[in-house]
Amino acid sequence: MSKAPPEIISLYTQDSSALTLKWLGKPLKPKEDYRLVRGRGTFVDDIQLPRMAYMAFLRSPYSHARIKRIDVSRAKSMPGVLLVWTGDDIKRRMRPLPQATPPPARNAIDYPLAVDKVRFQGEPVAMVVAESRYIAEDAVNQIDVDYEPLPAVVDAERALEPGAPLVHEEVGTNLIAHVHYKWGDVDYYFQHADLVVEAKFHYHRFTGAPLETNAVVADYDERADVMTIYCNNQAPMEWLPQLSAGLNMPYPKLRVVTRDIGGGFGTKLINYVYMILAALASKELKRPVKYMETRTENLQAAAHNAERTCTVSAAVRKDGTVLALRMRCVDDDGAYSRHEPAGMTVWAQVSTGMYKIRALENDYYAVFTNKCPSTSIRGFSRAPHLFMIERIMDRIARRLGMDPAEIRMKNLVGPEEMPYMTPSGGIYDSGNWPEGLRRALEAADYWGWRKRQEELRRQGRIIGVGVVVGSDSAGPNMAQVKMYNPGLPYTGGTEGALVQMTPDGKVRVILGSSPQGMGHETTAAQVVADVLDVSYDDIYVQTGFDSFSSVYTMHSGTYGSRFAPIGLSAVYLAAARLKEKLAKIAAYLLKCPEGDVVIENGAARCAKDPQRSMELRRIARIAYGNVNELPPGMEPGLYSLAIFRPPFQNPDENRRANLALTYSYNVHVVVVEIDPETGMPKILSYTALEDSGRIVNPLIVDGQVHGAIAHGVAEALYEKYHYDENGNLLNPTFVDYLVPTALEIPDMKVIHMETPSPFTPTGAKGMGEGGGTAVQAVISAVEDALAPLGGELGESHADPETILRILKGAARGKSEV
Repeated sequence: MSKAPPEIISLYTQDSSALTLKWLGKPLKPKEDYRLVRGRGTFVDDIQLPRMAYMAFLRSPYSHARIKRIDVSRAKSMPGVLLVWTGDDIKRRMRPLPQATPPPARNAIDYPLAVDKVRFQGEPVAMVVAESRYIAEDAVNQIDVDYEPLPAVVDAERALEPGAPLVHEEVGTNLIAHVHYKWGDVDYYFQHADLVVEAKFHYHRFTGAPLETNAVVADYDERADVMTIYCNNQAPMEWLPQLSAGLNMPYPKLRVVTRDIGGGFGTKLINYVYMILAALASKELKRPVKYMETRTENLQAAAHNAERTCTVSAAVRKDGTVLALRMRCVDDDGAYSRHEPAGMTVWAQVSTGMYKIRALENDYYAVFTNKCPSTSIRGFSRAPHLFMIERIMDRIARRLGMDPAEIRMKNLVGPEEMPYMTPSGGIYDSGNWPEGLRRALEAADYWGWRKRQEELRRQGRIIGVGVVVGSDSAGPNMAQVKMYNPGLPYTGGTEGALVQMTPDGKVRVILGSSPQGMGHETTAAQVVADVLDVSYDDIYVQTGFDSFSSVYTMHSGTYGSRFAPIGLSAVYLAAARLKEKLAKIAAYLLKCPEGDVVIENGAARCAKDPQRSMELRRIARIAYGNVNELPPGMEPGLYSLAIFRPPFQNPDENRRANLALTYSYNVHVVVVEIDPETGMPKILSYTALEDSGRIVNPLIVDGQVHGAIAHGVAEALYEKYHYDENGNLLNPTFVDYLVPTALEIPDMKVIHMETPSPFTPTGAKGMGEGGGTAVQAVISAVEDALAPLGGELGESHADPETILRILKGAARGKSEV
């Protein structure tokens, strides 16, 4: 649209004066790695408590069926079995889980165990708690269930048709929510466009497949009436309402603890259902209860991403300028809305992609189907939306006879327009995106590959070159949920941190996040060391999260690439405030004006008289023990707590709002060759440029880029769920759900630009999810390879079978799959 108004820019701009830039940007070895590479991490399954019992589930073989009868008598009679529950037992012990959906979808009744009927294959029907995991699993096999199979609905568009099977009869429809977005004069631009390019795309279903599956240990203390839950949930405080309602316990009685977490990628956001069941069982038995999910359970029933089907129309000028987009999208959210339909708003963070598109309309639907419930897998909602935009850009380029890189360069937002405000109200904070594209093309030898491509094609080889641009919008404004349900009392995006200088001058840091391998301990230590100008080795960051000691808000957690822009901002604020207190104490002790105190190299000194100085550890000893030496009225101790709150606002009446704090930028250039006999694409070259603002730790940033590319390549070429028409998941194991190994992931060249964000005090931006750019890049390259043969890809997955169908169909004319 245009550059953001000055008053908005001023509102968002952060003070960064406490930075010394001595520790930021250094490739320090991660603090976490020293623990983890020696096998000394503490994961949920490592937790062993006295009198531990073990939980297992009987899961439905049907995607949609009525439960006519459950016989648990044989399971109950087995030695070592402590408890057997069905949905009816759970129904007597808790209320249904709270629903964030608008009416009538809010009438959906959701319990952690199926009540009356099952709605997806793998849904828990009964649970057993026993003295050992083996006994629990054996007892599950002794439960008899009489099912009455019902017609299933597995196609999201069909789910909206009259007469489609209802997933929830009490709702009366399969529609979860419908929102019609319209920003700018879309009709005008379509009426005055030189041409309209239209296509239909499908973003497929997959999962994050973390190394560690869902796990929980619940331990009820009857004397204190306190429930302690050890888990690997990514945002446990976000689910406090669900936990409190399910257990009928107030927040102060619920202690939630995370330690090390073996990956998440969004899949561990909705495992609160297992936390509730384990806690209810622990309360019943008065002993700890552990549940460790199997891999098949994880793949079948933990959490999938939401499939998305979109029809996209673009209003275009003959010179390649894209004026407006018109879309109709349908999200397949599965059987329960335990996290969704948040995806039908999150996409608006990057509504027009990286482009100066003037107007946008999106008629958006979210629906129930008889599939596993969905959640926010890496690149949540933005990845499929940017996929739609990048795919239509390729189609426009082909229609106009332009190079895909050329049409992107023509439409990119320029650096002179930053911070840029999109038609939907998003504020892109900083960046030189055209320069980033130029550098990526040069690093990838893009134009050289274009020439070689022509030569190799003449030799009969099927070569494709793809180039896409994307963004990782980070630090979400949770008020976005008001766009589908205005009544939800959930807005903003905050995070807390506590920084304490201990009496020996060392520093302890407590975070509100629940990291899963992102290097939070390392980057937090670097920020604190930088602000206080002390040694990085003297910073100790508490592992994981503990609601009884950590600083948290109801936004706390690790999701939406939020730690760098929001979590580290809280760390910065806490450290800066501690630095101010140290300066005040030093000014008093050194008899120096407060404004003249300089803190550096672990000491405080008077700038005008450097001989007057004092080590920080001595100040710390005074602050805790020799308190009579403190300034009058000064509170003893050196604790600093901070909650960082971006100046987010709620969406206006037209659903316009800034929905993320920072926007990283990335360009991926991919070259593939397709084997005509097998249909298998081979990646010949992979280049990625990343601008994630000020880089706190290059090693960690590179690791996140590598991981995002690996996930994207996996999704584009290997990982895809296959359901049949009856809702049976056909590939629920690693035998047939193809997760690539290191051998399948290509070598990659990663280069960086560094444009600090003015909206965070550290200048850092979130970047861990990558915006799904790798998926878009690989598919773009594969379609480019198939284009001379008349082939087009209509979805985000290109397995060999799909490609072979296109190759065989090429002789019969244009083929689109």
